[in-house]
Amino acid sequence: MPSADAVVESVQFERLGLGERLSPYLPTWDYQREVHARVSSGELPAQVLYVEHEPVYTAGHRTTDEQRPHDGTPVIETDRGGLITYHGPGQLVGYPIVRLPDRVGPVAYVRRLEEAIIRTLRPLGIEGGRVEGRTGVWLRADQAQGRLERKIAAIGVRVSRRTTLHGFALNVAAESLGPFAGIIPCGIADADVTSIETELGVAPSLADVADAITPHLAELLTWHDFEMAGWSRD
Repeated sequence: MPSADAVVESVQFERLGLGERLSPYLPTWDYQREVHARVSSGELPAQVLYVEHEPVYTAGHRTTDEQRPHDGTPVIETDRGGLITYHGPGQLVGYPIVRLPDRVGPVAYVRRLEEAIIRTLRPLGIEGGRVEGRTGVWLRADQAQGRLERKIAAIGVRVSRRTTLHGFALNVAAESLGPFAGIIPCGIADADVTSIETELGVAPSLADVADAITPHLAELLTWHDFEMAGWSRD
C-alpha cells in the first residue's frame, strides 16, 4: 500500500458511457464502491469516473424534510456530506476516487475540486469563485441585472480509509436546472443555480468539458502545492 504522504504520479480517468447513454445512479454508486476498495488497498492508482446520470435526487446525511421535494419524488439517501441535490441530463458528474495524503484533509481536498472547476470555466469567459461557508463553485451576484449569487457546480464528498468517494456536479446544459426548482438545493434558499449554457447562450458537449477539466484534475490530485484562482467572498 502506498504511503499516505506519497505524491501520486498519475490519475486514471474513465468515462462511464459519457455522451452515449445516461447512467442510473445506484449501479454507478455500487461501481464507485468497488473502485474505492481497490484504490484504498493500493491495487489501483487514483481514479476519476465521469458520468451523466439519469434524473435523480440524492440526499446527504444532513438533509432535512423541508429541503426535500414537496411532490413526493423519490430521493436516494447517500453517505456523502452536504444536503440534497439533483443529477441528470446536461450535467457532468465527476467521481474522483483518490487516497488523501496526511497533509490534505477533506476541506483542502474540496478546495482542489473547486479549483479544477474554476480553471475549466475561465477560458470560457466564466469567472467562478468561492463563497465562505458554502461549498462548490459560484458566480457573483449581478445587482444591475437582478441576479443572485448562483452556483454552477456542487460538491459533496465522503472520505473512508483516507480514500474519497462521490465528487462534483457541473451544470453544463440549461436542461439540467429545471428539477432544482423542486428542492432547496444544498439547503441554500437565498441563492440560485446556473449552467454554462445559461451564462453563455451555448452548451459545450459534456465530452468537451470532461476533456477540459481532466488536465486540471490530473495536476491538482497529485497533491502539489497550488495557488487558488477565482474570486472569493467572506
